[in-house]
Amino acid sequence: MLPEQHKKISLQHLISECILGNRQMQEILYQRFAVTMYYQCLRYIKNAADTEDVLQEGFIRVFANLHKYRNEGSFEGWVRRIMIRSALSYLRDNKKYNCHTDIEDIQEIKEANIFDTLAEKDIKRLVTKLSPEVKKIFILHVIEGYNHRKIAAIIGCNESTSKSQYYRSRTRLQKILLKSA
Repeated sequence: MLPEQHKKISLQHLISECILGNRQMQEILYQRFAVTMYYQCLRYIKNAADTEDVLQEGFIRVFANLHKYRNEGSFEGWVRRIMIRSALSYLRDNKKYNCHTDIEDIQEIKEANIFDTLAEKDIKRLVTKLSPEVKKIFILHVIEGYNHRKIAAIIGCNESTSKSQYYRSRTRLQKILLKSA
């Protein structure tokens, strides 16, 4: 849990300070995203010890490339892409391929860029076109980064309901985006 004063530091300020090499701000940025990114990596790596290694490697890449973040779209989405690439690199380099890769994971990687390139405020504006229950599922998955099992537990529905509602909402929002482009 982050101390209250750390929560008040703006993301922009954190990023700027991290680029300048401020170790304290790097630690705060790490603490803000570590838990979410750990679970993101765990989806691919499937074992805690290796996931820790991938998480550390991913954050090394985040800090090394922070100057390349252009403030376009969600910062968390940018970090998430780096973590996914770190996990996939780890699997490739260590030849620990898991033949049981979820279709959902593959689909997510292929389509991640659509919503990751949008700013959080733009996503929130788009989701106003969804019903309250579907909107809640979409926000928990895309913005908060929860998996469908966790979402199901939070809102009290089946995991399959969460998945189907999410995919329907994503398809609807993609169509809206394509029409407005």
